[in-house]
Amino acid sequence: MMNLLRLLPACAALTLAACATAPVPVPPPAVAVAPEPVQAPAPVEPPVAVVAAPPPAQPVAQPAETTPLAAPVDPLRPEVRIDLDDATAHTDLWRRARQGFAMPDLDSDLVRKWEQYYSAKPEYMQRMLERGGRYLFHIVDDLERRGMPTDLALLPFIESAFNPQAMSTAKASGMWQFVPGTGRDYDLKQNIFRDDRRDVLASTRAALDYLKTLHDMFDDWHLALAAYNWGQGSVKRAIANNQRAGQPGTYDRLRMPDETRNYVPKLQAIKNIVARPEAFGLTLPPLQNHPYFLAVPIDRDIDVDLAARLAGLPLDEFKQLNPQMNKPVILAAGTPQVLLPYDAANAFVRAVNRHKGPLASWTAWVAPKTVRPAEAARQVGMSEAALREVNRIPPRMLVKAGSTLLVPRNGQRSQDVATHVADNAMLALAPDLPPLRKVSFKAGKRGTTVAAVARQYKVSAAQVAQWNGVAANGHFKAGQAVVVMVPAKRSVMARKAVRSNVRTVASTGGKRVVRPGPPARRAR
Repeated sequence: MMNLLRLLPACAALTLAACATAPVPVPPPAVAVAPEPVQAPAPVEPPVAVVAAPPPAQPVAQPAETTPLAAPVDPLRPEVRIDLDDATAHTDLWRRARQGFAMPDLDSDLVRKWEQYYSAKPEYMQRMLERGGRYLFHIVDDLERRGMPTDLALLPFIESAFNPQAMSTAKASGMWQFVPGTGRDYDLKQNIFRDDRRDVLASTRAALDYLKTLHDMFDDWHLALAAYNWGQGSVKRAIANNQRAGQPGTYDRLRMPDETRNYVPKLQAIKNIVARPEAFGLTLPPLQNHPYFLAVPIDRDIDVDLAARLAGLPLDEFKQLNPQMNKPVILAAGTPQVLLPYDAANAFVRAVNRHKGPLASWTAWVAPKTVRPAEAARQVGMSEAALREVNRIPPRMLVKAGSTLLVPRNGQRSQDVATHVADNAMLALAPDLPPLRKVSFKAGKRGTTVAAVARQYKVSAAQVAQWNGVAANGHFKAGQAVVVMVPAKRSVMARKAVRSNVRTVASTGGKRVVRPGPPARRAR
């Protein structure tokens, strides 16, 4: 049998498998977890998995043997033993974060404004702080390893309210709000199967890399944060403008959009609340100094729904830690680990070891040529409606050659998806238009307008202009050659229209258009 999970070092497996404690710093409202260590529960059989996928057309090959799963690990420090009996694991994570605050404080009316704004919304703050508690240990730990200020661990409060599935109107996505281009610059894959801008680990790594680059560029954290929000080029131009005017190039003296002007004051306000919550009438939710989530490495594709059920988690909770998947299947070649709360990670390890049957009901199919969705559906053994829905293919579109579609597994397609497909899968579509034929004629003695020709052939003026290299609001001179493209099935009618058009243009100068078939109508 092909291994589900790569076997980690035996010492990590023995240590972590024997420590099934519940280290949840801030349990989400939907999951109640005891704050103190408890004994590992006896193994419970997972519920019957009802996978949201069409049934395979043919039986899927079953594994012949079972290999034990590797134990979950801290994704930042897989070689370090996690000891929840250590006193440091039960210290206050907020205090640890405060000790690393190193950015210069900003004191302004805007800071006061945002302090009042946040402190006046205690329920919103509580939800945001509890949600952030899932990820804060990981971010603080990474910042300390890099020697960066832990003030930056609070930045996702400003960017996304710590929502890893957030999407802005500017198409910025994830907890750290990367736009597509910057995400690609920092190796965040974005394809039909996953968007690493939403990946908790990958986006945090990329954000801290980017912030360090910006600080190296400006040697000032306030300017680095302004560049993170506004773009480094914009900040450089604003500094240059100030220097030409004999003004300092500091954050508080730059001309910038309102969003950027409020950006650092918002972060400072959150920092002040975390530093002195009692001064604002707020109480921070308790956070302990150990990971909320662990990483379970996988080397087999697995359906998202099934993974959540085997971990004993509601689907929404599973997606809060693994939000990068765009499809209902996790491809091991592109996402070689899943993140799970500690007890859920251990439950997942045990449940997958006991699981019988296929783990994934979906796979990838690469179109060998440009096809209609109906033909693609026939080839992969599913309905056209199901193919369109799971792959988000709009009506009247063709699937171009080289496109990757999500399709059911069956006897011919039972292998896990290859790395090059998992990393580079794309879906390219083209309008499903009838074949076109070129129709040519000459404008009459008095010429005609582009708009009149467009109305005559039921196309847009922009198309006529493009075909003839003229302006959409222009006109054709007398005797000038005119080209239009029409569906092949209309070619006979088009030839009649040419003769009619020539007579009409010659006699009226394009003010009156005669259509083939129905009575003539006056152009408006």
